[in-house]
Amino acid sequence: MKKSNYSLLLLVVTFVLSSCSSVKVLDSWKADNAPSLKEKNILVIARTDNKQARIAFEQAIANQLRDSDFKATESFKELPNIDPDKKLDEAQTKTLVETIKREGYHGVVLSVVKDYSEATRTSTDGGYYAGASYGAFYPGYYGGFYGYYSHPMTYVSTGSYMPMTTTTTTVKTFVIETVAYNLDEEDGKQLVSVVTSSLENPSNLTDNAEEYAKKIKKALKN
Repeated sequence: MKKSNYSLLLLVVTFVLSSCSSVKVLDSWKADNAPSLKEKNILVIARTDNKQARIAFEQAIANQLRDSDFKATESFKELPNIDPDKKLDEAQTKTLVETIKREGYHGVVLSVVKDYSEATRTSTDGGYYAGASYGAFYPGYYGGFYGYYSHPMTYVSTGSYMPMTTTTTTVKTFVIETVAYNLDEEDGKQLVSVVTSSLENPSNLTDNAEEYAKKIKKALKN
């Protein structure tokens, strides 16, 4: 299985199994002519051969763009037979671009998983007395140094001891990059924007795709 296929498969599985998530923009860039993309019909492509992930991300991003008056369409609707994750040579890429233009699209928003990692985090809790009431015993309880040093916690008012517990969790992080192109420009000037984001412990495919898509919309807005 190709790395990108494997990463997106992991992404789908993690969305289903995990319980919390966060989306963080790591880096972004926008060209001065980014607003010109509103004049184009935009094809939204998620590079994966996993249909569930492709549909979720393309729908979420296209919906957010349409909410901002971009004319966006999901590639799974317009070009359902293309394989977005297939590696193309220069000639094949040129043919794909010609196909996209022939269908009336002169802008492309493309998303791809750039990296996947797992890290182990350990946290501790407890190791203290809960419900303690100290103030009422100042200064009598403390007495002289000898008495306190010998019996520093002899009163039940110090509360209940909370045993120390250690929790270890595995944090799954996906790095996703979304780029936007204006196909009417010459090759070296087509790039309109780049947004690189991390999704940590994604919990729900649709919800997290929508959360991610909002970051993309913000990057493309005026």
